[in-house]
Amino acid sequence: MPLSRSLSLSSLPGLEDWEDDFNLENTVLFEVAWEVANKVGGIYTVLQTKAKVTGDEWGDNYYLVGPYTEQGVRTQVELLEPPTPALKRTLDSMNNKGCKFLAQSEEKHHVVAHFHEWLAGVGLCLCRARRLPVATIFTTHATLLGRYLCAGAVDFYNNLENFNVDKEAGDRQIYHRYCMERAAAHCAHVFTTVSQITAIEAQHLLKRKPDIVTPNGLNVKKFSAMHEFQNLHAQSKARIQEFVRGHFYGHLDFNLDKTLYFFIAGRYEFSNKGADIFLEALARLNYLLRVNGSEQTVVTFFIMPARTNNFNVESLKGQAVRKQLWDTANTVKEKFGRKLYESLLVGSLPDMNKMLDKEDFTMMKRAIFATQRQSFPPVCTHNMLDDSSDPILTTIRRIGLFNSSADRVKVIFHPEFLSSTSPLLPVDYEEFVRGCHLGVFPSYYEPWGYTPAECTVMGIPSISTNLSGFGCFMEEHIADPSAYGIYILDRRFRSLDDSCSQLTSFLYSFCQQSRRQRIIQRNRTERLSDLLDWKYLGRYYMSARHMALAKAFPEHFTYEPQETEAAQGYRYPRPASVPPSPSLSRHSSPHLSEDEDEPREEPREEDGERYDEEVEAAKDRRNIRAPEWPPRASCTSSGSKRGSVDTAPSSSLSTPSEPLSPASSLGEERN
Repeated sequence: MPLSRSLSLSSLPGLEDWEDDFNLENTVLFEVAWEVANKVGGIYTVLQTKAKVTGDEWGDNYYLVGPYTEQGVRTQVELLEPPTPALKRTLDSMNNKGCKFLAQSEEKHHVVAHFHEWLAGVGLCLCRARRLPVATIFTTHATLLGRYLCAGAVDFYNNLENFNVDKEAGDRQIYHRYCMERAAAHCAHVFTTVSQITAIEAQHLLKRKPDIVTPNGLNVKKFSAMHEFQNLHAQSKARIQEFVRGHFYGHLDFNLDKTLYFFIAGRYEFSNKGADIFLEALARLNYLLRVNGSEQTVVTFFIMPARTNNFNVESLKGQAVRKQLWDTANTVKEKFGRKLYESLLVGSLPDMNKMLDKEDFTMMKRAIFATQRQSFPPVCTHNMLDDSSDPILTTIRRIGLFNSSADRVKVIFHPEFLSSTSPLLPVDYEEFVRGCHLGVFPSYYEPWGYTPAECTVMGIPSISTNLSGFGCFMEEHIADPSAYGIYILDRRFRSLDDSCSQLTSFLYSFCQQSRRQRIIQRNRTERLSDLLDWKYLGRYYMSARHMALAKAFPEHFTYEPQETEAAQGYRYPRPASVPPSPSLSRHSSPHLSEDEDEPREEPREEDGERYDEEVEAAKDRRNIRAPEWPPRASCTSSGSKRGSVDTAPSSSLSTPSEPLSPASSLGEERN
């Protein structure tokens, strides 16, 4: 289902149409990945959301190839007859003899095969080994060795050039997989990755510099009115509040109207995803809120799937108690309303002492008695199989966040993906995100980061890092990301303790915002949706395909490489109106924005400045720089070329575009 945004904050000017003179009539695109119709990771989201713009470009000449799974076929695949005789003969041959033929068409097609990750990369290596006339692209969304190294708590980014990659892969028993990934990267006509930070990683670990960076996007559906996504936030928040009422029964001594909902979600990689630093920052935030007498309460959700055997009894009981209280209140309300109605019918005011009888009071007392409990509300909603060794639960025990009445920060660990059919928290992931106030993703290893991107499209502020592809992308395109609700945590040039302090500062500053400031910030965050739309980002994939065709078929296609500026696309200025936060917004590494010489204080809410969302949006639209698109290939007649690129992929190891810090105490903290 496409995510939604506001039509009033419409597409920004300068996004000119890319009139393509590229002839795709006799060109076929195959996209191969383990995640095609197989929801096992973030690449599934890439392929699913990108399918529409790619299908619009290629029409019936676009094919996705993936593993056959019964679940995927039943829920995500529509079984059809092959649309062309050539494809039918190919499939029949594959069924009868195995995958031995692709040349079943009388017409000569130019074939582009795009392979994602090492699992599909085997097919790429075979295409080149058998000298098939196919233009090949290989995309790594995260290097295999990089993920393993980061999970081992090493100072990864400051030692990229020092790793003995063969030894490291062998020590971790992934050498065969690493060799397939590296071979696919070198065999491909075009090698791409999803972010600049991953490009540096691939350059050192796979020994080839990516030809182009292809950021991940989303489908963005527009609303007809600006306020609609704010209304959706309120509706979704009400669903979360109902769960909180049941989960904290007997200890609901905090004001839900002054409660903020934070969350972290994703694969359960405790250190890579930043759950370790997030928990430590929550403990510090809890201390700050308590000593400063804050009335704010923070409920934090950890949505990370782990090994469980079922919901725990206490969590289910909480929702049952809440429902019982609701039924009791409705029963009393109906009796009260009936007596009030009958009294008014006879023209007299009701005797309030007779509106509720002894039976009603007994029923209410029983309901109140059922809410009594001696233990704290549970931290985990499920029975964990590895309770004693689970990293999140172990850390929670160490820092002492047990959901006591004195704690201003409450923690709920939901070790299962969200579902609207759950008996405990019956909301899907999109609705849950819309109901929260802040997404926190302080990842140490995050090649892209779909979770903060989804938050942005839904108008929810988020915290990311300068070691994530999303965070680097936003720093590149926005003069002051935190002013738009995109907080960039510095995990690259700071020690672990300093990064934790910065994260705590972000969280505490967010807690100090007024409701009006949060609304302003959500409007600004949602305005960034165009940056993440496949209508914009899909053009980088188009450029990669054109480059591959020019390398594989130089007699028919040309590609004119050109130097482009480091920062391409939109460039959002710093907002000039009401600030979103009580503190000054700033980059993870302090520096001034392009259009100012001195940092300036902006008027606060109490200064009485009038805020007009449409006026502010118009200011930003006027200041946005027109994007510069990547170069594209041209189709030429046979034997005629305006210029071509070398068909042999470059494997030289050059200096990364952004130098790594030569010394940092981060390594000492992580070792």
